[in-house]
Amino acid sequence: MEAALSLTNQDLVEVVAFRRKLHQEPEISNEEEATARAVVPFLADTRPDDVLTGLGGHGVAVVYDSGKPGPTVLFRSELDALPIEELSGVPHASRVPGKSHMCGHDGHTAILTALGRQFGRSRPARGRVVLVFQPAEETGNGAAGVVADPRFAALRPDYCFSLHNLPGVPFGEVRLKPGVVNCASRGMRIVLEGKTAHSSMPETGTSPMLAVSQLMPALAQLGGGAFSDDDFGMATITHASMGEAVFGIAPGRAEVWATLRTRLDDRMAGLCTAAEEQVARIAGAQGLAYTIDYHEIFVASMNAPAAVEMLRQALDQEGIVQSEEGLPMRASEDFGIFGRDSASAMFFLGAGERHPALHNPDYDFPDDLIPIGARIFMRTARNILG
Repeated sequence: MEAALSLTNQDLVEVVAFRRKLHQEPEISNEEEATARAVVPFLADTRPDDVLTGLGGHGVAVVYDSGKPGPTVLFRSELDALPIEELSGVPHASRVPGKSHMCGHDGHTAILTALGRQFGRSRPARGRVVLVFQPAEETGNGAAGVVADPRFAALRPDYCFSLHNLPGVPFGEVRLKPGVVNCASRGMRIVLEGKTAHSSMPETGTSPMLAVSQLMPALAQLGGGAFSDDDFGMATITHASMGEAVFGIAPGRAEVWATLRTRLDDRMAGLCTAAEEQVARIAGAQGLAYTIDYHEIFVASMNAPAAVEMLRQALDQEGIVQSEEGLPMRASEDFGIFGRDSASAMFFLGAGERHPALHNPDYDFPDDLIPIGARIFMRTARNILG
């Protein structure tokens, strides 16, 4: 058993080098073609029993099958980077202007390839393991695309597990709890349409100026409830624009963007309705037409108690400190989609209390987390499948 849980020094050298190569060549959401293409040959010598590519976009699924009846256990990582200019100064920094792995998805991918190395040497005793390298987590459409792909049905996972590194938490410690761990959220884009006019005669047009000035605070006041309560909701204005950047034209068009956020999916529907009612009221009072559409839709991520207990057992066996501190998080994560048809759980792996925060331009995934994450996942898999 212990031999099946360990990585060799050569494994670590090669997996870290692979992670750094991915870091140098980042691709943002829905563009991860080369990143996905790199995963397949890197795991080729592990002789997987099946490999699916182009899954839900640029996703990859790598299967290690015992050939015997048993559960299917899925482990998921993300492939996508962010549209952020890297300022880390590390030797393996991004070579792509304006794009970088500032969330650590390169490290998460490396952890899954470390699992593949081990299952290549020793298949599970029963059932099968599926490693899913998922695209487009940052935009919320990646997990949905993978699950909706007709080929995903054949994988039929009984359990799904994932991790995310978390700066601000002591290095190597884990944060884990049952129930909600990441909020539901969605981007609301509001377009207000009036009529332009000469700036000397604004009365001859219909300006969205007053509507924008009323709508932003009205939306921001929606929601309510303490974050510790299931009825929590909030709306954050993230962008607004109006008219053209000229002095001679009174505007006839405006956009307001807001992010709606709730702890539970059921609460989201009510928050959307309340926001739409405000738009209709304010736009109507100013004689404006309007349209509303939604983007980057994330469901709440809910950890199944049974899956959490499996992770807790593995953490105890590996001697890793764990707590529920800091959970749930306001931030969203599209892993929640996997939990709709299987027992799923995500844990958060400490990247260090002083480590640069996620999405900061000086962030870099700590390579020393790779063997820790791999040990936790491997122990979980072996406990379930042998």
